Amino acid sequence: MKLTHALPLTALVAAVSAAAQAQEITVATVNNNDMVIMQSLTDEFEQAYPGISVNWVVLEENVLRQRTTTDIATGGGQFDVMTIGTYEVPIWAERDWLVGLNGLPDAYQVDDLLRPVRDGLSRDGVLHALPFYGESSMLYYRQDLFDEHGIEMPEQPSWEEAREWASELHDPDNGLYGICLRGKPGWGENMAFVSTLVNTFGGRWFDEDWNPEIDSPEWQAAIEFYVDLLGNYGPPGASSNGFNENLALFSGGRCAMWVDATSAAGRLFDPSESDVAEALGFSQAPIAETPKGSHWLWSWALAIPATSQQQDAAQQFITWATSREYIELVGERHGWTSVPPGTRTSTYEDERYIEAAPFASFVLEAMENADPTDSTLKPSPYIGVQFAGIPEFQAIGTQVGQTIAAALTGQTTVEQALVSAQRSAERAMRQAGYYD
Repeated sequence: MKLTHALPLTALVAAVSAAAQAQEITVATVNNNDMVIMQSLTDEFEQAYPGISVNWVVLEENVLRQRTTTDIATGGGQFDVMTIGTYEVPIWAERDWLVGLNGLPDAYQVDDLLRPVRDGLSRDGVLHALPFYGESSMLYYRQDLFDEHGIEMPEQPSWEEAREWASELHDPDNGLYGICLRGKPGWGENMAFVSTLVNTFGGRWFDEDWNPEIDSPEWQAAIEFYVDLLGNYGPPGASSNGFNENLALFSGGRCAMWVDATSAAGRLFDPSESDVAEALGFSQAPIAETPKGSHWLWSWALAIPATSQQQDAAQQFITWATSREYIELVGERHGWTSVPPGTRTSTYEDERYIEAAPFASFVLEAMENADPTDSTLKPSPYIGVQFAGIPEFQAIGTQVGQTIAAALTGQTTVEQALVSAQRSAERAMRQAGYYD
């Protein structure tokens, strides 16, 4: 009898011991659909790595940025994995805030990562974050409405054409708005879109001597156009709408057009998620004076802060969540339109994805053609399409985003908003030592 109970007792002790030694990692991420899917697959990771458990902190985009930036700048050590983007990675890596990802296993297939995305997450040739999904931006539109009104989408639409179409299709009495665009203030919310609009109107954030140009004629023209367009043909309360809010509006059939991230395409083409899946058209982001910088380049990535006490476990998690195997898992569980886009060449060579996602080659081309080193008509000293890759930009972009939102709501004029933003940016750059 003693022998019969010896094995179960030994197994029980071993299980208790393993549970006691289990490592818990805390992952901070954004409340986008792709990340929500990642969270839903926690059990798959914990079964594959039984010694690791995952604690999630899922936050709205602006809040996530604030929390992670504060935590890493103060050495708080609250998170083991942070969801950050192409803007933060090189800057934080230079400050030794992130763990360098040398020696990733061969099975991870680093060379399969799309080159523009990989380069954006590297410093001195070393990855400091792994891309969970990547994106550019493009124009989504209701093909059924365009057909009904005899509108033909050109290969490269202009913003003037987009305004004409918005005026023709705008029907607020029936809950349909001509166009939806980001209005929620934040350097990564409204300013991600507004920066590309300014680029294509011929503007830039800084001249070659780092003087802000926010009160320039190009900015004035772009922001007046934006405020007029959304004010006349956008939904009410546009200044509160970011990516998620506009995604809900467009997928619910409330917007005739929407210019935003290519990462929304999979959800919009999924009939279980979108009311417009069967009537969806897509085209390049509109242009004005120049095509330069008209569509952005971004990736949400998973990084390990240097303050993490669980770095090995954290690396196992981020390699799992950004692997080819993870993409396969999402494809099988949630459908191939739901797989994280814009990270791996193999995704765009997979017939299952190509068949399910008619936008695949279009998105890949948009990402490969976005050039963060040449995104403005006049030469600029910074790297970035929808941001300037300097530490000061986060505060400057947030402040400018708030003044643009105030102009959108009519609390101030466009001219007053830009003068105020210019002064604020000049003060920040002077305090940072860019000039006397």
